[in-house]
Amino acid sequence: MNIEEFKKKLSSVNEIIYFDSDDNFREKSSDLSKLEQFIIDAEILLENSTNDKDRYFLRSILGNFYRIYGQSQKAISYFTNCLNDASENKDIKKEIVTLIRLGEAWKYDSNQNKALVIFNEALVKCREHNQNEYLDFALQHKGKCLLELGRLIEAEYCLLEALRLRQLKGDISLIEATQQVINLIGKLKV
Repeated sequence: MNIEEFKKKLSSVNEIIYFDSDDNFREKSSDLSKLEQFIIDAEILLENSTNDKDRYFLRSILGNFYRIYGQSQKAISYFTNCLNDASENKDIKKEIVTLIRLGEAWKYDSNQNKALVIFNEALVKCREHNQNEYLDFALQHKGKCLLELGRLIEAEYCLLEALRLRQLKGDISLIEATQQVINLIGKLKV
């Protein structure tokens, strides 16, 4: 399998990944064996790849898949490599995206405080570099992290701001994802 075939195959991954409303909307897999096969395929491609762009893509995919698979330390390692690559290449967009993903990996590793530091770093970079296209994602993930810490008022503030930005974008799926978490906070506050 080559990288293009793998990318086509990735379109089916959404069939096995979902957000668990009973676990703070964390991503989970309904079929770990299929997820494991994606991981194996990506590892083989990464091992044989010499293209920097493909290597960043594969490390990023592997980070996400390992996080969902329950191996957050491997995810952290892959995202740290991605962040180093993005920083060396002075690619601020990739830095921000990777920081958000790295924060999620730390959250899944039960280190929400470290995750918050990283989400805040992503927010600062978004604002300093006018990267507003990622601001809602950084706020969404920070809000979900605060939710896990029981800091509901702060979480709600972040999520309401993410919702406002997502409404401006007009992306219904993003709006609904944020609204679900806000609804959960509303239930928890009662």
